Amino acid sequence: MVTALEGRRVLAVDLPGHGESCHRDSYDMGEVVEVVHAALLDAGAHLPILVGHSLGAVLATAYAGRHPTRAVLNIDQPLLPGPFGDYLRSVEPVLRGPEYLNIWDTLSAGMGADQLAPHLRTLLRSDPRQDLLLGYWSEILQMTPTALRAERTQELTALREAGTAYHHVSRAAMPPGYREWFNALLPEAAFTVLPGSGHFPHVGQPQALARIVSDFSDVHPMVHRRRGR
Repeated sequence: MVTALEGRRVLAVDLPGHGESCHRDSYDMGEVVEVVHAALLDAGAHLPILVGHSLGAVLATAYAGRHPTRAVLNIDQPLLPGPFGDYLRSVEPVLRGPEYLNIWDTLSAGMGADQLAPHLRTLLRSDPRQDLLLGYWSEILQMTPTALRAERTQELTALREAGTAYHHVSRAAMPPGYREWFNALLPEAAFTVLPGSGHFPHVGQPQALARIVSDFSDVHPMVHRRRGR
């Protein structure tokens, strides 16, 4: 990624509760967005290109719906939880108990890490803390599918009105119903399928993702046209 992004400033943010960031009592999406926003402002990133993987892509989308953003790169994360949300709600009692990692192991087994080279798989091994899973999944656990859809709809509408570029990368083609919903809200969004790396194209195919970020910089130098940005 270094070569493809030469001359561009890259800021890697430890989300609240991760890495060197402080733990919090709440990991509500809106609160986390504001923490990230403060970090970006402190770093002088006033019109960022946001790259988010998995739930981080939902966070990036939510951020762009609230704050000036040049573009969003969503790495393998449908914005509507669908069957995944149904599953989480069905196993919520286990998630809140001592055997919560059994649920994480089940989910991890379906992420396709076996498609990566062995030395890359080691980067993905982790046993996440229970408070992080419950906190970052709180939207799915506490909001109805209808309410979540309305929230994401509002955010994508804000992106369209702002002229924010959006690129949705996935390991397989998105279901037609999802594409129809998404394209109705953000018709100029791009979709790319990168098979062969499971849920982790940024790990297995980093150059492809770097080229997309580079294209954002070259093709969309000033994408914000409304909201006085």
